Amino acid sequence: MIKGKRIAVVLPAYNAELTLEKTYGEIPVDIVDEVILVDDKSRDNTVQLARKLGIEHVVEHEQNRGYGGNQKTCYDKALELNADIVVMLHPDYQYTPMLLQSMCYVIANEVYPVVLASRILGRGALRGGMPLYKYVANRILTWLQNVLMSQKLSEYHTGYRAFAREALLSVNYKANSEDFVFDNQILAQLFYKGFEIGEITCPTKYFKEASSINLRRSIKYGFGVLGVAIAYRLQKCRLAKFKIFA
Repeated sequence: MIKGKRIAVVLPAYNAELTLEKTYGEIPVDIVDEVILVDDKSRDNTVQLARKLGIEHVVEHEQNRGYGGNQKTCYDKALELNADIVVMLHPDYQYTPMLLQSMCYVIANEVYPVVLASRILGRGALRGGMPLYKYVANRILTWLQNVLMSQKLSEYHTGYRAFAREALLSVNYKANSEDFVFDNQILAQLFYKGFEIGEITCPTKYFKEASSINLRRSIKYGFGVLGVAIAYRLQKCRLAKFKIFA
């Protein structure tokens, strides 16, 4: 706990056997009350390793639901366990667990209700090995999203984020996609509800075992991201209504 706030770390896992132990080993157990791993029908030994490591809450999907579907289960379980702060950390070790304390203190001190660990603040992305085309796409998409949504984030595409309980409860995240665009939908929902989102700089690592999507899915994701930003704008201007903002 921090200031009486229960903290849950959720690990949306898919074929994370090679990196899970290192990720889990760096989670600061002195402040974390619950660790939840949701396995999205991995083809490796992620579940067996999670249980061997002593992760108390291991949830297995009977069918692969996708990245967004995995997050829905993660947040449902964390809220069920009465977490006051929920941190999503990828178990592929692309993001350092060492930032957990900083992210949680920001929320516990009521500075921001949502915190993103940005790879773009500073020079962590390219130094960490982010492919140049992904970096350029990230910058262009983020600029377009900021223009369409009248916001000023350094990036919308990080997978390392922390939420206050009330923020998660305020949005209909179950109406979101079960694919990668879920990440952008939940941020758009939070902005629509009037929440402010803070950012801290975060180094990142790109290596063979770290998860990544291919070019085809990246293009699909890019169009999906723009669709979310346009939907947000239309809803804000009362020109249309979309289920995710209900």
